Amino acid sequence: MAHHKSAIKRIRQTITRAERNRSGRTKVKNTVRAFREACDAKTNTADQLRNAISVIDAAASKGFIPAKRASRKISRLAKAANRAQA
Repeated sequence: MAHHKSAIKRIRQTITRAERNRSGRTKVKNTVRAFREACDAKTNTADQLRNAISVIDAAASKGFIPAKRASRKISRLAKAANRAQA
């Protein structure tokens, strides 16, 4: 257990940030899952894609996921949307 005031504060901050990061990453996973389900059902793929891109970009800008991973996810979702429309 930490004894210094600064170390105790650092532990509190780490816990808060970890929870925030976890919820942000979970939101990305849920929106991607919703998009993939829409692709399978071939309904509202454009709306779901737009929503997923927005959530992924927000997660990348806030640091929940790395920027290159966000770019890769968006690219793969766009390819999936194009396949679903064809």
